[in-house]
Amino acid sequence: MTSQPTPFVIGIDGPSGSGKSSVSRAVATQLGAGYLDTGAMYRALTWWCCHTEIDLGNAAAITRAAVELPLDIGDDPSAPTVVVDGTDVAEAIRTSEVSSLVSTVATVPEVRVEMQRRQRELIEQIAARHGSCVAEGRDVTTVIAPDAQVRILLTASEEARLRRRSLEVHGATDEAAIDATRDQVVRRDRDDSTVSQFTEAADGVSVVDTSDLDFEGSVAAVMALVDAARRR
Repeated sequence: MTSQPTPFVIGIDGPSGSGKSSVSRAVATQLGAGYLDTGAMYRALTWWCCHTEIDLGNAAAITRAAVELPLDIGDDPSAPTVVVDGTDVAEAIRTSEVSSLVSTVATVPEVRVEMQRRQRELIEQIAARHGSCVAEGRDVTTVIAPDAQVRILLTASEEARLRRRSLEVHGATDEAAIDATRDQVVRRDRDDSTVSQFTEAADGVSVVDTSDLDFEGSVAAVMALVDAARRR
């Protein structure tokens, strides 16, 4: 009997604006792997709480919403989809409103337990379907997929992260645009760091600093680690 190859999992963690999402999608595309954006799941839950008028000051209500969340998240890195209760929310979850509220939802401990359970199941399913999975977001390298064959902390200086997120959100990198982005990046990282460790690499996690790398260079740096692990 021929044994089935072990699904290959790549976990990428890091702060806002480090390039996690774009680099992870590019790596998954190159590998022909499935893709999971765990952060999009918290954003989807935030959108659902707002849509159903759940009191964001009520942790128990948010937790119930997390358990009941009717989420369907796609694994195609070239066109990742996020659907909640039949509604395509891929664009809605990226609005400034959701970005400003997502930490309130994501820092509820019981919510994290439920979402992490879902994320582990999804990574297993995606990896089984495609042979490999690139999963990115908070806690992926330490809590969600600590046994992944490749674990990477993607990081960058605060200046570089603000510049990238400002360009993504506002289409500009002038002082006004960066100031308008600062709350989403700096405050969210500060809030999320109360329940998640994503600023320092855990044992066995490789660090890729993208501060002085362009997009292609960032992808190449991650692919070098992936290729080395696959050869092993």
